[in-house]
Amino acid sequence: MASGIFAILDDIATLMDDVAVMSKVAAKKTAGLLGDDLAVNAEKASGFASAREIPVLWAITKGSFINKLIILPIAFLLSAFFPVVIVIILLIGGVYLSYEGAEKIWEFFFQHPENKESLADPDLTEAEILAIEEKRVKSAIVTDFILSVEIIIIALGAVVGNPILTQIIVVTLIAVVATVGVYGLVALIVRMDEAGYALIKKSRPGKSFKRSFGLFLVQALPKVIKGLSVIGTIALILVSGGIFVHNIDYLHDLVPNFPSIIKEIIIGLVIGFLSLFLFNGIKRVWKSFKA
Repeated sequence: MASGIFAILDDIATLMDDVAVMSKVAAKKTAGLLGDDLAVNAEKASGFASAREIPVLWAITKGSFINKLIILPIAFLLSAFFPVVIVIILLIGGVYLSYEGAEKIWEFFFQHPENKESLADPDLTEAEILAIEEKRVKSAIVTDFILSVEIIIIALGAVVGNPILTQIIVVTLIAVVATVGVYGLVALIVRMDEAGYALIKKSRPGKSFKRSFGLFLVQALPKVIKGLSVIGTIALILVSGGIFVHNIDYLHDLVPNFPSIIKEIIIGLVIGFLSLFLFNGIKRVWKSFKA
């Protein structure tokens, strides 16, 4: 009886060792994408009223956890029985991400400010503000879903060939850490100004380190958000381009001596603007047909 217990404990210890080793490998392979995920989600979670930042961020975080609960079992099943479907899903997600990135670039250069939905508009009613918030939260959750698929598939690819239990534990661990880590950092970023105001309030009159640091946090937040908006757009293009390059042999072998990051950005931009113009064209045709 005692020997049986020790054998079980030994198996558990071996499994935990395997999980620890494979988790490090999977974390290294997904680190770059997690950085892109942080930039994209920080940009999407910003721009809300101070009192609404945490509720909105919590709504997106809950949506992210639900995304993971949906994706994980499907990913394990597809990886085992229909691996080709995973590639198709990734490519569809890549088109969406590139479309989002191209849309942001187009809006920045060509769309007039009055046509954009802004929560800073004093004429908006509370119901209109909540409607805009809901729309942005849904958009953030959809983008999170696609990025989560990519993270989970990359993590799964890092542990392929290992026992199924090890795969499940490692990939699930990466998914949970990704959600908690990314949205924890996003929360710290969007609450920088509140932390700054609190430090200023608690500081003594005159110059002090606490007051100076509080002012720095308050003044830095708009610049950080603007920077993250740019980084997030680049991340969308880069991640989508990477999906196409890594999953389509023709694109992977195209211009082999060209720097991969430049190739991924160019491909992401090309597919993004093609999908943007195609979608806008379909919308115009549909509107004229309805009219």
